[in-house]
Amino acid sequence: MSDDLSGFSMMELFRTEAESQTAILSEGLLTVETSDGSSAVFEPLMRAAHSLKGAARIVGVNAAVRVAHAMEDCLVAAQHGKVQILPHHIDILLRAVDLLSQTALVAEDQLNDWETAHEASIAGMELELAAILSGEVAPAPAPQVAPAPDPVSEQLAPKPQAVNDDLSGFSMMELFRTEAESQTALLAEGLLAVETSDGSPAFFEPLMRAAHSLKGAARIVGVNAAVRIAHAMEDVLVAAQHGKVIVLPHHIDILLRAVDLLSQTALVSEDQLDDWETAHEATIAGIVVELGAILSGAALPAPPVAAVAPAVVAVAAPVASPPVPPPTAPAAVAKPVAAPPPKSASPVAAERTSSAAPEQAERVVRVTAESLTRLMGLAGESLVQTRQLRPFVTSLLTLKGRQTALLETIQTLEDRRESGRGLDPAVLAEVLAKAKAQANECLQGLGKKMEEFEEIARRSEDLSGRLHHEVLTSRMRPMADGVRGFPRMVRDVARQLGKSVRFEVLGETTGVDRDILDKLEAPLNHLIRNALDHAIELPDQRLAAGKDQTGTIRMEARHRAGMLQITLTDDGHGIDPERLRIKVVERGLVGARMAEQLTEAELLEFLFLPGFSTKDAVTELSGRGVGLDVVQNMVKAVGGIVRVSSQVGKGTRFSLQLPITMSVIRALLVRIAGEPYAFPLNRIDRILRVPRSDVQILEGRQHFSLDDQPVGLVEATQVLEFDPVDSAEDYLSVVVASDRSHRFGVVVDEFLGERDLEVRPLDPRLGRVPNINSASVLEDGWPVLIVDVEDMVRSIDNLLGGRRLNRVAEAAEQASRRGPKRILVVDDSITVRELERQLLESRGYVVDVAVDGVDGWNTVRGGDYHLVISDVDMPRMDGIQLVQHIKSDARLQGIPVVIVSYKDREEDRMRGLDAGANCYLTKSSFHDRTFLDTVVDLIGEAVE
Repeated sequence: MSDDLSGFSMMELFRTEAESQTAILSEGLLTVETSDGSSAVFEPLMRAAHSLKGAARIVGVNAAVRVAHAMEDCLVAAQHGKVQILPHHIDILLRAVDLLSQTALVAEDQLNDWETAHEASIAGMELELAAILSGEVAPAPAPQVAPAPDPVSEQLAPKPQAVNDDLSGFSMMELFRTEAESQTALLAEGLLAVETSDGSPAFFEPLMRAAHSLKGAARIVGVNAAVRIAHAMEDVLVAAQHGKVIVLPHHIDILLRAVDLLSQTALVSEDQLDDWETAHEATIAGIVVELGAILSGAALPAPPVAAVAPAVVAVAAPVASPPVPPPTAPAAVAKPVAAPPPKSASPVAAERTSSAAPEQAERVVRVTAESLTRLMGLAGESLVQTRQLRPFVTSLLTLKGRQTALLETIQTLEDRRESGRGLDPAVLAEVLAKAKAQANECLQGLGKKMEEFEEIARRSEDLSGRLHHEVLTSRMRPMADGVRGFPRMVRDVARQLGKSVRFEVLGETTGVDRDILDKLEAPLNHLIRNALDHAIELPDQRLAAGKDQTGTIRMEARHRAGMLQITLTDDGHGIDPERLRIKVVERGLVGARMAEQLTEAELLEFLFLPGFSTKDAVTELSGRGVGLDVVQNMVKAVGGIVRVSSQVGKGTRFSLQLPITMSVIRALLVRIAGEPYAFPLNRIDRILRVPRSDVQILEGRQHFSLDDQPVGLVEATQVLEFDPVDSAEDYLSVVVASDRSHRFGVVVDEFLGERDLEVRPLDPRLGRVPNINSASVLEDGWPVLIVDVEDMVRSIDNLLGGRRLNRVAEAAEQASRRGPKRILVVDDSITVRELERQLLESRGYVVDVAVDGVDGWNTVRGGDYHLVISDVDMPRMDGIQLVQHIKSDARLQGIPVVIVSYKDREEDRMRGLDAGANCYLTKSSFHDRTFLDTVVDLIGEAVE
């Protein structure tokens, strides 16, 4: 058997033959399952079994001979109409194909031992195939044998379920996870479509295929739980396809729970698979019983199993689920679990292993074959383009030689002139003619080479641009990949709440950077759940309001002005500003008098505060005050903006503006003090040229009118602390920027246009650079700094507030110490900041404000303060960290610090005091004298 034939042993040739013929058998049997059973369908299958039998006999693989012979008999009988191949016969024949595949993977020296060890499986398969041939009821199937996972291995592991042989970098279990991820997504989406369809067979066809494929994949790797569930699902879907059963809404619940359990089985690590299946046997058996009840049309029993969490929730490790009531009860919907913030993960299933698996050192990303092909093509073009430079260099060397000859001719004339020897006019004319010819030759050669160089430069620039674009594209994933679980989540949550909701997604093919897409799941999940719980009314309430009883939540993604814009809208009752105003006062965030003065836009800002909720009661879905602050923090982390607008009775709209990719940004290039700077386009409101005549002075500050609103003007050189640049132009180049509470116009020298800039972080040794976020390099190699617009807006606010005035003399500093005492208020809520400032200034204190922990830390280091008052929950740096920074600084540690927070639990108070705070107050202290009395106790009256 080991004779060599053209470099391959006979066993290797048999493996190749087996791989080809078993593929024909597998595909053909699937075709038989949906065909009319004509003899033409069986012809190629019979030939494949016959060829495989002959090849196995030649190399002495007796097990394959026996199984292939029994298969051939069945297929010949079916071809001649002597037996009818039924759906459960297909299962037996496919298991026979799996066994044939496995026999081909056994090493030659282990063949006899393997056949002896698996004699029961082989004999059992022969009996089942014989039962098909005789038309008898098939006996109980012999134990299933999972084929070895590596088609090129020559060693068979003793336990097929635990095989980890590598296949192109992935084990068979990892490939099964990828298959399961794809097929369960198809099943979940398809079942949701079935629920709203007319139940035509066309809807069930792809679902039946997905279940069948998943069953086969699970059988190969030995995940018996998945085999059982997928097989039961397939039976239901086939019956529904042929009109034998009607799939009702509560049936969809069962089928979706089966899909969830299938997803969960794929996430179990191989070494824990047996233990997991044993622990979850009741759950698996219960699902199979429920699916069998759908198939038989019997009344569904109360499920003895737990409802598996919806697929939208990432399963870190298999866990038992809480029991649910019987599906016949109104509350039989599986309760959705609050989705945790997603961890950074690659879409490749190889990374989605159970929690027991160690973290991978490197991320693996999935790139489409088309993108990889284009990258290879561009790499080939780049190689060709580079090779064109060699002959170009050779031509330049030739041109250099001609220029050298010209210089020698000129030098000859110079030598003759200096020696005083005259030249014969004829010789002189000849030498000059030669020099002129050489000069013309050099000029023509230089002109030609310049044209060639320009062409090479043009092609190189075009090639580099296409290569860069393709690399960026390879990082993109369609928006659909990030929202795949949302329709299911909307359905389950809506049914739990007793609401009817339609979820629409527009722009599913919009490309999103995979890093941003991974971060989007939690924020969008919170927004959708808020819309379901807070916004969409109950059906009877919608009908009473003259609306369709089915509410609509629409998510749209599109590229706009170089940015990714995601809009989430609902047609619910909207946000009532008066009710929100009452909630703000009730939670002690602002006094009643100030609340009356807040605009609707300012009121909506409270929705993004940590811990803020408009719900009166805490439920499974809401009321804990966790949600919108997660959205804002994520959007800020990637350099984006979130806005909210609402109309009472009509609905609410959340708009997220994000960079398309985190590695490259679209920026406005400007010149400041003679140097280029970049403003990210997504962080600026507008650019315009303002006539100097339109600039007005209000309260000692420069303003101009924009949209009938005054906008303060500040020179960028002043913010960045450069020397002012004089300009005689009649127009000012202005960049209008804003944060959630301030809007300013920044005057720059000139606009240089838009650019796509590759973002490069600043050297960490520089520490935090005020007003600067990162850096990049222009096409000419010149470095450019990228402005941190939010930080610049805060710097402008500080500058206009007089908090960055230079200390001109020690006497002035001493005088300031004899004046009113200075207090720094640090809070990310404009309303809380203003309330505290007004309370303190009314007692004579001088008050400065900072908008978050980082701003507060920078301010306290540059000022001279008697007291710091800080919130706890703030972006960039929270209040606890700020206190720790202050108390660890030798110069600042003597400054008293008061924490004022909405949290009033004892553990929160102890946490603040342990960090070094002198006092911990709640924001309810604004309503009595506690707040002001505490300030007086710590630093005394404003002026002593």
